[in-house]
Amino acid sequence: MKISTTGLLVGFALVLASWTISSPAYSSSDTRQDAWYQSPFVCGLAGGLIGGGIGYASSSDADENDGAAIGGVTGATAGALLCADYGSNVVDSDGDGVPDDRDQCPNTPAGVAVNADGCPLDTDGDGVPDYKDECPGTPAGVEVNASGCPLDSDGDGVPDYMDQCPDTPAGADVNALGCEADIVLRDVNFEFDSATLTSQAEMILDDVASKLAANENVRVRLEGYTDSIGSEAYNKDLSQRRAQSVKDYLISQGISANRMRAIGYGEEQPIATNETAAGRAQNRRVELGEWTQ
Repeated sequence: MKISTTGLLVGFALVLASWTISSPAYSSSDTRQDAWYQSPFVCGLAGGLIGGGIGYASSSDADENDGAAIGGVTGATAGALLCADYGSNVVDSDGDGVPDDRDQCPNTPAGVAVNADGCPLDTDGDGVPDYKDECPGTPAGVEVNASGCPLDSDGDGVPDYMDQCPDTPAGADVNALGCEADIVLRDVNFEFDSATLTSQAEMILDDVASKLAANENVRVRLEGYTDSIGSEAYNKDLSQRRAQSVKDYLISQGISANRMRAIGYGEEQPIATNETAAGRAQNRRVELGEWTQ
């Protein structure tokens, strides 16, 4: 038997033994750490024997020594690399399961759930991680405070994104709309002697609709009023059509019809004199209030 064949068999036996004994069925993680057969030196020696044997056996008679040398070096290097313990170089400083070299938030507190980048989960995407978020279900795009809760600028208990009256005085009692009483929808005007909304009126109603959509449990009254020019019957009909026009527009913006009631009062309940143009302009209005019945 050639020397190469003997080396090949011995090397193969050593590597096979190392592989078998180090498998999960034969070893624990603690044994694996201390096992002599997993030493890069032992694996390198085995690899060198195998490589040298193969190089020697596959070379011509004239090149046997060179083939053995080259094969031995190559096998030794490969064996040492295969048994090298790279796991001990992986560091996870905060223990969140994401190694430091991939962790974009390396100082996450213990026990906090993280994403694939190692950063704390932020389910509602408001910039405040779940473990700090006191209002974890905030709708997308809503501005929040440091606790993750929607802003309430006037402190009335109705968040700004739902508040139809965001500048209520401190301490005032408000309804579900965030208002002290019914409010006049300023600049919600109509084409002359008709129920057709102006483009400016539609822009204002867009904001009303977005807040009603967020405040989905509240129902509202839409009340139409006119000045005293014209007959009482005509004015009542016109005010009803105008209130309905506002309702129809809000429906087109996604607000359910059964959350709104449109009522026309005509020239009743003026808020200013009808003797002047300025007074009559104030009396031509649409009011928004909470519908509680």
